[in-house]
Amino acid sequence: MNIFQNKNILIAVTGGIAAYKMCSVVRLLKKENANIKVIMTEAATQFVTPLTFSTLSENEVTVSLWPENKFTSTDKSVEHISLGLWANVMLIAPASAHTISKIANGFADDLIGSTILSLRCPLVIAPAMDVDMFKNESTQKNISKLKELGYLIIPPETGELASGLKGVGRLPEPETLVNFLEKVLNKTCYDLKNKNILITAGPTFEPIDPVRFIGNYSSGKMGFALARAAKNRGAKVTLITGPVSLEAPKNIKRINVTTSQEMSKNVFNESKKNEIIIMSAAVADFTPTKTEKNKIKKNLKNNLTIKLKTTTDILGSLKKKNKKAIIVGFALETENEVKNATSKLYHKNIDMIVLNSLKDKGAGFGGDNNKVTIIDKFESIEELPLLSKYEVADEILNRVVKLLK
Repeated sequence: MNIFQNKNILIAVTGGIAAYKMCSVVRLLKKENANIKVIMTEAATQFVTPLTFSTLSENEVTVSLWPENKFTSTDKSVEHISLGLWANVMLIAPASAHTISKIANGFADDLIGSTILSLRCPLVIAPAMDVDMFKNESTQKNISKLKELGYLIIPPETGELASGLKGVGRLPEPETLVNFLEKVLNKTCYDLKNKNILITAGPTFEPIDPVRFIGNYSSGKMGFALARAAKNRGAKVTLITGPVSLEAPKNIKRINVTTSQEMSKNVFNESKKNEIIIMSAAVADFTPTKTEKNKIKKNLKNNLTIKLKTTTDILGSLKKKNKKAIIVGFALETENEVKNATSKLYHKNIDMIVLNSLKDKGAGFGGDNNKVTIIDKFESIEELPLLSKYEVADEILNRVVKLLK
């Protein structure tokens, strides 16, 4: 099956010497019978003319957000909206440092930025620039923010650059870009269309007094990545999240909670409505038996003793609430990882468990990447390499889809 057949692919070309490679990308996609539309920045036209892309794509190429003659034409007035609705996937390549910065900060002062804010499909970004520009701290922070927003990044290759230097920053070859798009379209073929998925994310805070709490280091990034990936595959997503500073994907139901008690109440209320439940939140195992009404004053003579009680076992109770649902749990272990995670899988009576380890460099709390081992009820154990959290989310959903069949 040709995944590109009749797919609408929007390509945005920004100012960079590698813009010439995009001519080959358009040709390759046209050979696969894809529908191609190209938009460009003013800077990109310094390297390749709009006429070239228009001829190759068999569609008009747009550069400006505004009509050429503001006195006689208004035909560009909502093009960014129509393009956002039209596309099945959008690719920005080469993506300059300037464009990356604007996207990361939500600028909508040109056609590309305005279209992105109207987009309803996956966005793929391929950075390409000189090595020092790519490694610059500002660029790296902006790329991290793009990943956090759920955009897919094609990493640049290492080699000779236009400046004469050697290093990372080269735009991958056209075949590599096309292959990446194929994978994106395969993963976003709506294999979860109209499936109701409940996802939890983030920490819980258990109050000690009005200003102190017991919490953990969970950033919520894994749960939010799962929500984005599920939405992109057609699912109807409900996201219950503890206190985090993350923006939720568009068109999902978000429920904010603070404590483990609030988390359990909302999860149980929503659980029967969903065919899939993914519990990625780091819910506190213990909570104070008593919350003081006033701030506890520091007493240098005496140590403070806080009595704790166990919180509700949300994960272990879910099968009783919804026997038909596919339930996925998470485990963070520091020793005997696989053994302890497998034990949790059976003890909680769930279908799959995702094991995190604090021993893996570059993975875990707060970062954009994760390295996990996935264990299912059929005793299949798969250790994945270090991946972005969005890629981990897709791998988890791939296995959930298999369990649904």
